[in-house]
Amino acid sequence: MGNMQLATFGGGCFWCVETLMRRLKGVDEVISGYTGGIAPGKPTYREVCSGLTGHAEVVQVRFDADIISYRELLQIFMTSHDPTTLNRQGADVGTQYRSCIFYHDAAQKEVATEVLQEMNEVYDDAVTTTLEEMRVFYDAEDYHQDYFNNNGEQSYCQAVISPKLAKFRKMYADKLKEE
Repeated sequence: MGNMQLATFGGGCFWCVETLMRRLKGVDEVISGYTGGIAPGKPTYREVCSGLTGHAEVVQVRFDADIISYRELLQIFMTSHDPTTLNRQGADVGTQYRSCIFYHDAAQKEVATEVLQEMNEVYDDAVTTTLEEMRVFYDAEDYHQDYFNNNGEQSYCQAVISPKLAKFRKMYADKLKEE
C-alpha cells in the first residue's frame, strides 16, 4: 500500500493534532501517545500531565508519502498550531504541551530542520519547536484515541477543537479526505 512512513509530532493537546491529521489525504492512521521523556516504562496520562516524566503529548502519523510528503505534513503541522509559544498551547501549559518534532531517521531530521528554518521566516516571533530523535512511542490510553470524533459534544471539543478544525478545513481544503 504505497510508500508508508511514520511521522511523530506534538503541538499541545494531542486531541487537537490528532483531529486535524486524520483528515488529510494520504494519512492512514493517527495514534495519540507520549514520547520524549526520561521516566522509565510506559507513562500514564496522569503522570505525563504532572510534567515530571518529560514526555510530550504527541501523535504518531502513518502516511503514504506518495500522496502526502513528510515536508507537507510538517508544513501543515507547523501552521495549525502556534509554534512560537514555549511549552504552551492556549490554556495548556507545561513541557508535556511543547511544540515538538520527533524525527525517525536522518532524512526526516534534515527535512524538519529545513522546515523549521522556513517557519522562522513566517512567524514574527521565534519558533520554539524542538527537534528530537524518536526513541520510544507509547500509545495513550484508549479513551484518548479519536477523541474528537468520539466526544465532539464535550465542552473542550466545542470550545477549542471545533474552531481549530473549521480554520484547518478552510486553509487545507485541497488536502482533505472526503467526509
